[in-house]
Amino acid sequence: MADVLDLGHGDDMVIDDEELGKDVLDQLKDGVKTRKGRGFAPGNASTRQVEMTFESISSAGDKEPPDTLAQKSVEGWILMVTGVHEEAHEDDVHSRFSEYGVIRNIHLNLDRRTGFLKGYALVEYEDFKEAQAAKLGLDGTELLGNTISVDWAFMKDKRKSGRSRKYK
Repeated sequence: MADVLDLGHGDDMVIDDEELGKDVLDQLKDGVKTRKGRGFAPGNASTRQVEMTFESISSAGDKEPPDTLAQKSVEGWILMVTGVHEEAHEDDVHSRFSEYGVIRNIHLNLDRRTGFLKGYALVEYEDFKEAQAAKLGLDGTELLGNTISVDWAFMKDKRKSGRSRKYK
């Protein structure tokens, strides 16, 4: 019977049991590193703490106030509008929100069974000031008989601060 040993040199070494004594074969096997798990990193992955630093998305053109909890998405500033009437159309929402600035995108989610709106809409602005003006101006107003509430779709976590996050 022949055993194959990985000695870490890139070449596999074939050892025949009959040529070498059993003690020499056991000594060679004991000298080989056993590697298990992901990455073959030293130490146990469950006890080892890995620190990774991630960068945040910078908002080059938009200077939002530091006290706001709004978070910019990759495309722009997205508002979550709830309480939208089930029979509202995209034109109804667009005409109401376009008073505050240029709208990049509107998403109205429909119910598959009924074909009516699910009761919320996502409105995206490119500029922070326009999105904030729409939020402040339209929160608590009526749209087709329903009172709508407008808030940021993405919010910063209050506990984390700074531009980089560290996970351990």
